[in-house]
Amino acid sequence: MKIINYLCLSVSNFCFMELFKENKPKEAPAPLADRMRPRNLEEFVGQGHIVEKGRFLRTAIESDKIPSLILWGPPGSGKTTLANVIAHATGSRFVFFSAVLEGVKEVREIVKEAEIEFRNGKRTILFVDEIHRFNKAQQDAFLPHVEKGTIILIGATTENPSFEVNAPLLSRCRVLTLKPLTNDDLKSILKRALADGERGLGNLNLMVFEDAIDHLVKASHGDARTALNALEIAAEAARADEKGVRIIGLRDAEEALQRKALLYDKAGEEHYNVISAFIKSMRGSDPDAALYWMARMLEAGEDPLFVARRMVIFASEDIGNADPHAISLAVSVFQAFHFLGMPEGWIPLAQAATYLATAPKSNASYMGYLSAKEDVVSKGPLPVPLHIRNAPTKLMKDMGYSKGYKYPHNYGGYIRETYLPDELKEKSYYMPKETGYEKTIRERMEKLKKGQ
Repeated sequence: MKIINYLCLSVSNFCFMELFKENKPKEAPAPLADRMRPRNLEEFVGQGHIVEKGRFLRTAIESDKIPSLILWGPPGSGKTTLANVIAHATGSRFVFFSAVLEGVKEVREIVKEAEIEFRNGKRTILFVDEIHRFNKAQQDAFLPHVEKGTIILIGATTENPSFEVNAPLLSRCRVLTLKPLTNDDLKSILKRALADGERGLGNLNLMVFEDAIDHLVKASHGDARTALNALEIAAEAARADEKGVRIIGLRDAEEALQRKALLYDKAGEEHYNVISAFIKSMRGSDPDAALYWMARMLEAGEDPLFVARRMVIFASEDIGNADPHAISLAVSVFQAFHFLGMPEGWIPLAQAATYLATAPKSNASYMGYLSAKEDVVSKGPLPVPLHIRNAPTKLMKDMGYSKGYKYPHNYGGYIRETYLPDELKEKSYYMPKETGYEKTIRERMEKLKKGQ
């Protein structure tokens, strides 16, 4: 009986194990964008300015002399892929490291392994994704190992390395700038994925209309990952016709493509690029461009009050007394946004942007202050002329304070007088321009100087 029970138990266990094997979930395939990563430079699309024959990176790979690199470019331009290609082409050990998820402790562990590999004649390429997420002190952890050659550092960043990578590390790396992929580049990548039956979608019997591909390309804004992910979603959702052909049309592409987040990092270089474009558009009296750049900021999540504050500054700096009402309007709009908030707050902001863009321009008061400041810094605290000093005590009056001061209201509102220090009495800082209300100011000042 014991033998029969043992056999039954063994059979049950066997059946259970077989059942478990059958029901064991299969590992999900990697996303299309990952499967289609180029394995060598011949498969790499775009960035010809650094990978074509005779260019720096191609030469460095062919001569097997890869320096530490900073790859700077927008999302989906091929930074991670390029680092993989470099490692494969040079026979180096490739270690992926995320500055978001890992820290200095993990760097030390990687370096220990790299030192062992280095002694055995094998190089380690440490790829640090989003290296700008490391603070300056954390970036210092790489320095000695880059200098010794223990690791070849390849950092990837979407932010300007001049701002985000500390100077000592930057000086030991070659910065390569990657550009957004062109529409032709993206179309080539998508068609390769559709044709590849091993890693791509070539075995799915797909028919993709050209306008669908064009839409995926255009809406991906140079980002290969976005384009491939959208194509994969469209392929999975496509239904087969009576002949088994799965068709992807324009509507399918539109459904598959998620709304792309605008390229605008509130803490990075693009923040400064876009606000600069906004200011320069208003300064150049182009209300259309001003509205576009404002929309770029607001739709990307910029703080609307930041935009409003910049317009208050602009109203004084670039318009000034050419239209004295501009500063009042800008401040009113700032307060109006406080009162309204979003979603309606953009309405007064748009009004201010168009008003400021079309207003007459003068930076005379702004430049006048800078000129006065220059004299303050270079000449120091020059003494206040005695006749315009306050004289609240008898001693001060005896010393000549306020002596000879002419009260303008006793002379019809104006009397020619010297108010600057003696050393600067011939200087002019504020020079009104011939624009807007400042023309009136200029004419009035000229009349006063002529004693009219």
